[in-house]
Amino acid sequence: MKPTLLILAAGMGSRYGGLKQLDAMGPSGEVVLDYSVFDAIRAGFGKVVFVIRRDFEEQFRTQIGSKFGDRIAVDYAFQDINDLPEGFTVPEGRTKPWGTAHAVLAAEKVVNEPFLMINADDFYGRDAFAKIAADLTTPRPNDGKSHYSMVGFYLKNTLSDHGSVARGVCTRDSNGALSSVTEMTKIFKTANGAENRETDPALPLTGEEVVSMNFFGFTPDIFGHLRTAFTGFLKENGQEQKSECYVPKEVDVLIQTGKADVKVLESNDSWFGVTYPEDKADVVASIRALVDAGAYPQNLWA
Repeated sequence: MKPTLLILAAGMGSRYGGLKQLDAMGPSGEVVLDYSVFDAIRAGFGKVVFVIRRDFEEQFRTQIGSKFGDRIAVDYAFQDINDLPEGFTVPEGRTKPWGTAHAVLAAEKVVNEPFLMINADDFYGRDAFAKIAADLTTPRPNDGKSHYSMVGFYLKNTLSDHGSVARGVCTRDSNGALSSVTEMTKIFKTANGAENRETDPALPLTGEEVVSMNFFGFTPDIFGHLRTAFTGFLKENGQEQKSECYVPKEVDVLIQTGKADVKVLESNDSWFGVTYPEDKADVVASIRALVDAGAYPQNLWA
């Protein structure tokens, strides 16, 4: 069974200031997720599912989804802030989505095979897709435990010169498997590496840490785990205005409770992405360099 690519594209990009998923970055008007779909197709994925919001469905289908119809199967799932388990309601005044775990759960009815979860606005590179595709098509042991995978990137290659970023900082055990993920949401680049300024004093980081960039390979049983986790999250934090349920954090809980293990795959490619408007020029230049080096065609869909 060919794996599915699940692209989380429901966010508006509050720090970026607009719908960055539809902002042209490539030499022929490609957006960042065009390169993810292109890499997924040549890695052997059989379907792409976009998690979006209803209010920009028509625009997204026209500008994005229509490109791929004759190249790979395309489906959509819709993240809705009001889509909550029975007994829960959105607190008055809340407009912020519930986070990546909620976004993945939106796709439960349309994803029935092993899948890769990624962000729409991150560029991961061909090598990462090839490695995760090979892993997702490898049979899992039937031992009562969930077996997942991820591609990790070095923190120093994922920072912005223009403000803070949120990253899941990972540790690995002696076998190279993921042993913990710590979600840090205010990581700033420094002259000596980086630091997380959520705490006072700030936590210094070397930049050599492996971080999660939401590049996770899952089997469909993750949906059951996330439903349980999201319900627990709502009980604890459901009345807050900006709390979010993050996939890396919930994966960490599964690891700590012995319910899952996660193989860490290392990519030879560099990640890059757009968090702030000032990041765009760097991304455009990076894609241009890859095109000039022959890694991608001048026009992906010509």
